[in-house]
Amino acid sequence: MSGIEGKVVAITGASSGIGEATALLLAEQGARLVLGARREDRLAAVTARIGGEAACLRTDVTRRDDLHALVALAGDRFGRLDVMVNNAGAGPISPLDDLRVDEWDQMVDVNVKGLLHGIAAALPVFRRQGAGHFVTTVSTAAFRIVPAMAVYAGTKFAQRAICEGLRQEAGDALRVTTVLPGPIATAFGEASSNRHIRDRVTRELGRIAIAPAAVARAIAFAIEQPADVEMNEIVVRPTAQA
Repeated sequence: MSGIEGKVVAITGASSGIGEATALLLAEQGARLVLGARREDRLAAVTARIGGEAACLRTDVTRRDDLHALVALAGDRFGRLDVMVNNAGAGPISPLDDLRVDEWDQMVDVNVKGLLHGIAAALPVFRRQGAGHFVTTVSTAAFRIVPAMAVYAGTKFAQRAICEGLRQEAGDALRVTTVLPGPIATAFGEASSNRHIRDRVTRELGRIAIAPAAVARAIAFAIEQPADVEMNEIVVRPTAQA
C-alpha cells in the first residue's frame, strides 16, 4: 500500500489544470476524492472519469459556506478528511497603471481569502481527528516580483506567509505543505484582460511551460510521506525557467 491509498482528499479548483491532474493521479494511487470547482460541467466530467471513489460539489472559494459544505461532504461520503488541497487560484495579471481594481479584488478574494476559507473549514476537522494535511498551490511568484504581477505576487507572498504561520501553529499532528509551481501549461495566460500581457504570457508558456502532471506528482509525493515527515515547501519549475 502507498501512503496515499485510502486517504480522503478534498481539492479545490479541481475542474482543470493542476487540480484536475492531481485528482486523476491521486485516484490512480487509491485516494478517495471530494472535488470542488465553480465550473460544474467540467467538474462533473472529472468526477465521472474517476468513478465511485469520487464526489463533487460546486465550490466557489470566495464563499466560506461552500468550503464548509465541501469538507462536510467528505465526512458524509467517506467518514473523514485526511488532506485539504487548497488549489483554486486567480491570476488576471496587468500593470498597476491599468487600474483594474476589480481584478485586484478578485485575486485577493480567491487567492488569499479562499485559502483562509479552506483552512477555516478543514482545521477544526483535523483537530478533532488528531491528524490532517494541508497542501496549498502557491507560485514561484511568492519569491520574485516582476512587472505586471505586483498584485498577483502580493497574494502569493501572502499565501506563503499564511501557510508558514499555519505550519508553526499546527503542532506535531498536522502537516502543512506549500507547492510553488513555475510556468505550467494551464489557461493562466488567458486570464489577463490586458491583450499585450495576455499575448506575452501565452508565448512564454508555449516556450517553457511544463505539464500540470509535474505539480500533481509533487503533491502526491508530499501526501505519501509517513505521518512524521513533512514536506514543507516544494518548488516545481521548468528547467528552462530563469
